[in-house]
Amino acid sequence: MNRRDFLLSSAAFLLTTQTLLSTSLPVQASGSEVVIVLSSDETGAPHLDPIRATLLSVAADLIYDRLIAMSDQHTFHPHLAESWQESEDGMNWTFRLKKNVRFHDGEPFNADTIVWWVSKYVDSANQHVSGAIEKVVILDEHTVRFEMSRPDPNLLYNLASYFMGIPSPKAYEAANGSFGVTEAVGTGPYKLENFSVGQETVLVANEDYAWGSELSENKGAPALERLVLREIQDASTAFLEMNTGGADILLGVPTEFIPQMKANSEIELRNMPATGTSYLQFNTKSAPFSDPQFRQAVACAVDQEPIRQAVFGGSGTTAHQFLASSLDESKVRPEVLIRYNVEKAKQLLDQAGWKAGADDMRIKDGVPLKIQLWSTSETAYKRIAEIVQAQLRNIGFAVDVTLFDSASMKDALRKGDYQMAVSHYDWDNTDILSWFFSGENIPHPNSTRWDDPRSEELRKDAENAARNWQERVAKFKTYHENLLENFVFVPLHEFEKTIAINSGRIVLPEKLRTTALGSVTLLDAKWQ
Repeated sequence: MNRRDFLLSSAAFLLTTQTLLSTSLPVQASGSEVVIVLSSDETGAPHLDPIRATLLSVAADLIYDRLIAMSDQHTFHPHLAESWQESEDGMNWTFRLKKNVRFHDGEPFNADTIVWWVSKYVDSANQHVSGAIEKVVILDEHTVRFEMSRPDPNLLYNLASYFMGIPSPKAYEAANGSFGVTEAVGTGPYKLENFSVGQETVLVANEDYAWGSELSENKGAPALERLVLREIQDASTAFLEMNTGGADILLGVPTEFIPQMKANSEIELRNMPATGTSYLQFNTKSAPFSDPQFRQAVACAVDQEPIRQAVFGGSGTTAHQFLASSLDESKVRPEVLIRYNVEKAKQLLDQAGWKAGADDMRIKDGVPLKIQLWSTSETAYKRIAEIVQAQLRNIGFAVDVTLFDSASMKDALRKGDYQMAVSHYDWDNTDILSWFFSGENIPHPNSTRWDDPRSEELRKDAENAARNWQERVAKFKTYHENLLENFVFVPLHEFEKTIAINSGRIVLPEKLRTTALGSVTLLDAKWQ
């Protein structure tokens, strides 16, 4: 029996044996190799090409540097751009580039790189991140000017995102459309050794690295020589891998396993800033969820607090709007917040024609109210589905819960043969609203199928008409409020992100200066 089969077959026993869990187990990872288990949000990436990807893991942050680095406080700092200047009208941005930077293949990083790189986003999956850049002008070998078609107050955030990692032009063109599968060449602190889709990514330290951002104390080569990033979608298996010493770092520790990990003296837990929420999403093109009054009734019938207590052990906060509460655009008018109100839910169902029958189950035109609720099989989301199922049953719904693994769930939502699903996201920018609810993004990532003229008008205004950051906040807040008023979703919980570290082998810096563990943190990580 191999190690993975053993872990799977032993899961139930280990999870119920507190004595074993509280014992410090021998470390099984060894040598100069660090094993990192990815969170479920980072599994399933089909390639490592940032330009055409819609899903990337932390591997992209380690392979590719960006012009800008962003801190956990949402402040922006120099990286491959050592400085920048924005014109008063927002129509020009000048970037001075670091000198003596080279890609993993030895090619130089310079102004020509930027011209080529920006051009590759045209008609790509990520064209929105650079869509306002009309032209890149070379001022000298290490200075460029972005001439804009319109002001883009979100430009620095985009330049700091995983999706604007800068690949080697030579390697990219030579790959002829397959870049990111067999090779991925950037300027980052780690080089790609091997990429197995859905299984693992192996990275080795870039010994020539000497241009870390100002967020890292170490600007040179990382001390951790080799990283193995494993994709384990099953939460119980990922927990066991970490708790028994088979992994050094676990990203995204499920809340239900935190007490057991605290009992293991070899494990250190760190909390990262909350950057997303869990929520119920509706298929707005599927009856009865095509009726806004019905959607509102469901939203009023869901009580978020029992979910926070029962599923997340009281951690995090209940969510009543879609965005992470650290964002200014989350500060919407109180009257549009989605809150539990079961009496209003019953009233709305009555008005929509769904009357309580003799058995208290609701019926309309002789048809009983029966809906499908989808969720992944991960413990937390399965338990959310069960609580929602019970809450809706109390007001006359018959709810069938169907469970999927994460990959199958994504495929099923894309096809659109569903009514309601438990979902979550992890992103710390308001453009997540456009990503999930733009009519232009149907069927993916807008699997809600929401396509409303007024919403589209507000979205486009927020994306394209803001002249500065303050205007952008105001416009996106209005768009956010419109989505809340249409009950396209039910916010549930703003979760804390917890990572686990094998403290017997790895030492992370005392302060983590970014919203996710990546190159900034791992450059400063050391062996114990």
